[in-house]
Amino acid sequence: METLQEGAFDPEWFLFSFEAVGIKKRFICSAWKWNQTRKQTQCDLLNEDSGQLPTTCSHFASYSLIWTCHVNMTQQMQNLNLSQMKKSGSGPSSPNAAKRLYRNLSEKLKGSHASFDEAYFRARSDRLSLRKTSVNFQCNEAMFEAVEQQDLDAVQIVLYQYTPEELDLNTPNSEGLTPLDIAILTNNVPIAKILLRIGAKESPHFVTTESRLTHLSTLVQEAQQRVNELSAQVMSEGLGMDSAEKEKQLKAWEWRYRLYKRMKAGYEHARAPEAPTNVCLVVTSSTSLTVTFQEPLSVNSAVVTKYKVEWSCSEDFSPLAGEIIMDNLQSLRCIITGLRTGQRYYVQVSAYNMKGWGLSQATTPASASPSNWKDYDGRDPRHRGHTEALEHLLQQVRASHQHYSCREGSKLQNAGRKQSVSRSLKHLFHSSNKFVKTLKRGLYLAVIFYYKDNLLVTNEDQIPIVEIDDSHTSSIMHDFLWFTKLSCMWDDIRWLRQNMSISVSSSTALQARQKMLSAAAQLQNLLGTHNLGRVYYEPIKDRHGNILIVTIREVETLYSFFNGKWMQISKLQSQRKSLSTPEEPTALDILLITIQDTLSYHRRSQQRLPPGLYLGYLKLCSSVDQIKVLVLQKLPNILCHVKIRDNSNVSKDEWEWIQTFSGSESVESMDHASDCPTQLFFYELQMAVKALLKQINLPLHQAKHFRLYTQEVLELGHNVSFLLLLPASDDVCTAPGQNNPYTPHSGFLNLPLQMFELGIVACFTSKY
Repeated sequence: METLQEGAFDPEWFLFSFEAVGIKKRFICSAWKWNQTRKQTQCDLLNEDSGQLPTTCSHFASYSLIWTCHVNMTQQMQNLNLSQMKKSGSGPSSPNAAKRLYRNLSEKLKGSHASFDEAYFRARSDRLSLRKTSVNFQCNEAMFEAVEQQDLDAVQIVLYQYTPEELDLNTPNSEGLTPLDIAILTNNVPIAKILLRIGAKESPHFVTTESRLTHLSTLVQEAQQRVNELSAQVMSEGLGMDSAEKEKQLKAWEWRYRLYKRMKAGYEHARAPEAPTNVCLVVTSSTSLTVTFQEPLSVNSAVVTKYKVEWSCSEDFSPLAGEIIMDNLQSLRCIITGLRTGQRYYVQVSAYNMKGWGLSQATTPASASPSNWKDYDGRDPRHRGHTEALEHLLQQVRASHQHYSCREGSKLQNAGRKQSVSRSLKHLFHSSNKFVKTLKRGLYLAVIFYYKDNLLVTNEDQIPIVEIDDSHTSSIMHDFLWFTKLSCMWDDIRWLRQNMSISVSSSTALQARQKMLSAAAQLQNLLGTHNLGRVYYEPIKDRHGNILIVTIREVETLYSFFNGKWMQISKLQSQRKSLSTPEEPTALDILLITIQDTLSYHRRSQQRLPPGLYLGYLKLCSSVDQIKVLVLQKLPNILCHVKIRDNSNVSKDEWEWIQTFSGSESVESMDHASDCPTQLFFYELQMAVKALLKQINLPLHQAKHFRLYTQEVLELGHNVSFLLLLPASDDVCTAPGQNNPYTPHSGFLNLPLQMFELGIVACFTSKY
C-alpha cells in the first residue's frame, strides 16, 4: 500500500474506515429497533378491536415500521429507504398489497351477502398479513446488508432475532441474488457455512456458469453507469439540498460498484471444487448402504453448496444405478436404500460449487454388498414369532378367566346387594386403607414418587408404605422376583387379584403373592394412580426382621396425589434422623439414608445406549435362590460393554469371518488374522476386546480362554446390537464358594437376572 503524502485526503479510505468503525454500533441499534417493532405489532394486535393504543405501548408509537435511522445506517441503505419513503409515504411497505386489500374489502362489502362482522374480521386477517410482510421485508433487508458488509456478528444477531422462515433467505433480491450468493461470491466462508446450516440456497436464476458471469458483468456495468450519472449531476448542481442528497446517493452507488467488482473478481478466480475426502462405505442393512465423507480441500475454490452420491453395479459407473443430490449439509452422510441383497455396488461422491461439479472420489472400500448376518445361513432368528405367540396365549387366558369370573360373580350378585348399603355407610366413618407409620416385624411395600429433589409423602410426612404381611419366611426372593414383573402391568392388578382369588385361593404357595397384589391395589387406591413405577432391584432388610419392597417413579411435574404432598428430600431426611436410632436403623431409615443412591440407580437404569455395535461381557454368578449378572453401576440395564462402531449392522461377510473363531479358536488368535478380508472390522473388534478386558480388570493373556458368541447377534432395538464375549465354559457362571482370581474394579454391580431382563425390556421395547 502506498503511503499518502502529509495532508492528502483519500475519500475511499475514509469511507471504508468510517463504515468499519460504526458497523457494530449500527446493528446493535437496528436489532433494538426491530425488537421494538415486534412489540409494537403485538400491541396493535391486542388492541385491534378497540382501535386504541394502550399506555404501556404508547412510547413505541413514534417509531415507524420503515427503517430510517439516518445516523446509524450505511449510505446505500439510506438511499434505498429514501426512495422507498417517496413511493410509499407512511403507508404499508407494499402498495400493491394495500390495493389488493382495499379491492377485496370493497367487493365483500358491496357485492357479497356476508355480514359486516365477517368482512371486518377477514380484513383484519389481511392487515395482520400485511404487517407480517412488512416485518419480514425489514429483517430480509437487514440480512442482505449484514452479508454485504461481511459482518459475522451482525449475521448472528439477525439469525438470533428471526427464524429462517421470517428471513425468507431463499428469495432473491432485486439484483437476483440471495444472501448465500453474496457470501460465496465475496468468499466469506464463515458466513456461507452458517447460511448453509440453516437451509440457505443459491439463486435459481443462474442455470449455467456463463449466465452467472453475464449477470455479474451487467451489475458492474449498471453500477458504474449510475456512478457516472450521479457524479455528473453533483458537479453540475453545485451546493444545495438536492446536491447533498445526490452526494449521499453517489457514495452508496460507489460502494455498491466496488462490491459488484469484488464479487465478479471472486467468481472469475474461483474454480470447481476438489474431490471430497475420507469417503467411506459401510453396509447398514440387507437393502441399504451408507456413505460418509468430509469436505474437499478448498484451495482457490468457492464454498461447496451440495454433493452428489452415485452408485452403479459396474466399476466404470456405466450405467448408473442411481444418484442422490445432497443440498442439506448439516450432516455429510447419505443412506442409499432400496438396494438388492447380495448385489455388489460401487459408489462415488462429488462436490459442487458455483463453478460446477468437481471430480468424483470413490469410496473405501470401493464396493460393498447389502447384507445382514442372518443372510449367512438363511435361518430365521430363534425368537421370531415368540411375541405374537405370547400375546395370543395371554388373550386366551384373559378370555377364559373373564368367562369364569362372570359365572362366579353372578352367583354372588344377590348376596352382595344385601350388604352394599351397610358397607357404604360404614365407609363414611371408617377407612380400612391406612398408611403404615411405624415398621414392625413384617413385609412392607413402599412407593417413591419423585420430581427433581422433591419426594411425595403422606400427610404425616412419611413415605407412603402399606403392609403386605405381618409374618414372612426367611427367603422371599422368588416372590420378590415375581412381584418385579408387575411393573409391566400395573393396570391389570385388579384383574390379577380377581382371577388369582378364584383359581388359587386354596393354594398355600401363592398366598404371599395374593397379599402382594392386595398391597399394590391398596397403594393405588390411596394415591389415586395405577402406575407405581419400577421395582428397586433388591428388597431392603434390617435387623428387626423388616423387609421393604420399594417401587420408584419419576413424575414430570409436581402433580397432586390423593393423601399426599411434596417435600424436599433433605427436609425429610433431617426429620427422620431426629426420630431414629442410628445404632439399629430400620429398613425405612436405611431407605432414607440411601435415597440419593436409590434415585440415581433409577435414573441410570432408564438410560438407553446410542445406536451402534457393542461388545458385551457376559459373566454370571449363582447363589442358592437366584442368578446374578455383572453390570456397570453407571448403566445397570446393560452388560459391561465397549462400543465397536456407530454402525449397528453386522454384514454377511463380517459374520462369516466371526464364525472362524468358534470351536477351538480363541480371541487371542485375532492377533494373527491381519490378512482377513474384513480388515477394518477386525481392527475395530480387536481394539474393543482389549478395552473390555481392561475395563473388567482381566489381563490380556486371559483372552486365550475367551470366545465370541457365534449363535446370533443380539439386536436390542433402536439400532443397538451386541456381540458377546464369553469366558471359558466353566467360568461363565461362578458357583457359590468358587473364587475368581480376577475381580473387577469398583463401579460394577451384580444384578438379579430377572431385573436385568426387565431393564432391557423397559429401555428397548416400545410396548413397555
